[in-house]
Amino acid sequence: MPQSHLPLFPADVTSINPHVSFAKRAGRVYYFNGPMPVFSHEEKDYASFRMFTSQLVEDGNCTQSEIVRAFGISAISMKRYVKQYREGGPARFFQKKLTRSATVLKAEVIEQAQARLNEAQAPAAVAQALGIKPDTLSKAIRAGRLVRPVKKKKRPRPPAKASGV
Repeated sequence: MPQSHLPLFPADVTSINPHVSFAKRAGRVYYFNGPMPVFSHEEKDYASFRMFTSQLVEDGNCTQSEIVRAFGISAISMKRYVKQYREGGPARFFQKKLTRSATVLKAEVIEQAQARLNEAQAPAAVAQALGIKPDTLSKAIRAGRLVRPVKKKKRPRPPAKASGV
């Protein structure tokens, strides 16, 4: 006679389905398959969360709808995570976002722009003088390709005392 499988979960866990559950403890999220812990990550580590929940779906341990219900995320987000997992595997979730290379800011333009910025010219004035968009220059500054010199703070002078009274 077949014996039924009874899942044995720790008391403080939230069930995703009859076999898989999770628990939050001391800033970490732990995942269990039955009583056995199978994965954990920091509570704020969203890349690991996306990777592991996608892996649960891809391996057939959970359905997307079970993950959506258990964690309260949108269905379209879960579909997106699974698609990323299928296309690039676990490494896809930990890659740095790629920014396009500058097509307008070539090496010579960057040198000219940096020289003008070093002369304490405003970025908008530098962009206008070089014939590029101000947003392009701002993006290069944010990306670290250009460095805006730090302004020195001026000390206020004490007011002049009136004499002759």
